[in-house]
Amino acid sequence: MSCCCTCVSQDEVGVVTKLGEFSRLIHPGFQWLIPCMEQVSGSISTRIKQLDVACEVKTLDNVFVNIVVSVQYQPLQTDEAYFNAFFKLTNIDSQMRPYVFDTVRSAVPQLTIDQVFELKNEIGNKIKAALTDLMGGYGYRIVDALVTDVRPDHKVKVAMNEINAARRLRVATQEKAEAEKMLVVKAAEADAESKYLQGLGIARQRQAIVSGLRDSVQSFSSEVAGTDAHDVMDMMVLTQYFDMLREVGMKGGGSTLMLSQNPGAMCKIANEIRQGFLEKDEAPAK
Repeated sequence: MSCCCTCVSQDEVGVVTKLGEFSRLIHPGFQWLIPCMEQVSGSISTRIKQLDVACEVKTLDNVFVNIVVSVQYQPLQTDEAYFNAFFKLTNIDSQMRPYVFDTVRSAVPQLTIDQVFELKNEIGNKIKAALTDLMGGYGYRIVDALVTDVRPDHKVKVAMNEINAARRLRVATQEKAEAEKMLVVKAAEADAESKYLQGLGIARQRQAIVSGLRDSVQSFSSEVAGTDAHDVMDMMVLTQYFDMLREVGMKGGGSTLMLSQNPGAMCKIANEIRQGFLEKDEAPAK
């Protein structure tokens, strides 16, 4: 049954045929038709539609993965495009789906599973470029193509998580080893610095003792007539010997080795010590 008028929705473009042949396009609003000759054969939605395509494909490292691609498309805003979209395609979704399959199955097998996750945008761009060239001739433009989901097998997910955990554990172990190495190095540097400062202290102490002995010998020799440095050193050795005996006597409870307590033996001990140093200095170098 034909009528003389019709209304077209804001998001549609009507297709009018006259006696079965394309006549014209009618745009949103109230439109007149020629009674008994023209009729509205259909309409084209101008809204952006979305097609979700799930595709199973094998990656370069032989992992089967399910990829979901969402293609957003819309008719081009020209009368020729509306004509092509209405008359050239039977079902835009079913006819566009095989091209998505073909593009995904040609791109993903060149990538590893890790690269598929990393390069989702590049895969989507390839799908968009391929569909844009194809669907433009049918009056449609591809707004965007998005890889919305990548689902490998559950066992593959578990293996990937274990690999990632092992990698992080290895990095943590390396960091811990570096930290322990730093502690050991710093402790060694501190110990070396401590021993260096201790050696400086001992050297300064001995230098002070030598300076004090030298001043004492010079003072004693100049104030007491008939004495020389040899006599002064013997007297000092004897004094230190008696100081040692006093210290040993004041401290009990230990094992003590007593040497000869004859005062005259001090000269002998001093001579033996002095002779030992002289023999060392005179010995030829080997």
